[in-house]
This record gives sequence, structure tokens and C-alpha cells, in this order.
Amino acid sequence: MFAVLKRLFELIPTAEAHCDTADGPAVTDGRRALDTANLNHALKWIPADQEDELRQVFGKAMVVRNLGAEAREVADRLFLETLVRIHRVAEGAGFTGIQASGAEVEPIVVAADQALVDGDLEPLRALVPSERFEKLAKRFEVARAKRGFPVDDVPAGREFVAAYVSYFTFAEGHDHEHTHVHAHHG
Repeated sequence: MFAVLKRLFELIPTAEAHCDTADGPAVTDGRRALDTANLNHALKWIPADQEDELRQVFGKAMVVRNLGAEAREVADRLFLETLVRIHRVAEGAGFTGIQASGAEVEPIVVAADQALVDGDLEPLRALVPSERFEKLAKRFEVARAKRGFPVDDVPAGREFVAAYVSYFTFAEGHDHEHTHVHAHHG
């Protein structure tokens, strides 16, 4: 039985990205949504056809958060796990929970994230095969160009996330696109 379960988990696609870490961008935006009571910070991470589920959990979390510190912690966790689960499934990846703060992230992911912040892709040159660098640079430019959207423009946010995921998955060495539907459902 254990061997069958182990094999089953091996078949679940996972990505090396950091969207499922407590320090990652989806969780950070989820916390921002909770702290500001503005769900739009988080909606960009999920497809439009999944909004209802996240809206319902968010609404309940916002009510429960007012019942005390422990209730707030449980409500926040449920909301953040729902957000990340929906996001990961949209990517075609499995969800095994939110990884702890400080979880190890692949060096290429850290460098790719920093490149978006700095606007400089050059540090990735040593981490990416030379024949892939030009294509990575194009995805990088698309992601950078889509960054400056207003928080309440959820379709633009989804376009950014689609470009962001495309950039990261390519940086990680994946030639295929995840089944990522953000831009299609905006």
C-alpha cells in the first residue's frame, strides 16, 4: 500500500517555484488582501472561474478574524491555503500545503525573482544554458512590462501573473507552459 501511495505522489506534478512558500509572492499578496480587506491583491493569482470559491473563503475569513487571535490565525491559514491550492492547480501542479517561512528555494528562482526587482537579467546568465538565455530575456521583458498595474485591475494582474509564471517556469528549465489560465479568464 505504501509503495502505491508513494508512486501516486511521484506522479503529481510539482514545480520548483516559490508560490507555495510562506515567503512567496502568492502568500504575500494573500496576507496583503487580508490586512487591507481588499481581495484584489490575491485574485490575480487565480483564474477568474475560481473566484467564487476564494471570495467565499475570504468573506468568512474576514468575519472570523474579528473573533480573537486564534480565530484570526485559523481564518488566515484557511484563506491562504485556499489561495495557493487554487493557484497551484491552475498551474497543473500539486498542492501539498504552504511551505514554512524560510523554506529552501532553488537558486535560479531566487535569482529570477531578484532580476525582476532589479531589472537586470544578467545575473541569471550563469544559471541558464546559453541557448535558452535569449528566450528567457523575452519572457523577462514581458513580465517586467506587465508589473505596474493598479491593484483593482484584476485582469491586468492576471496578465502579469501569467507572464511571471511563464518567465519562472522557463528559467527553471521547463520548455512547456503550465496549464496556467490567468490571462485567458481575465
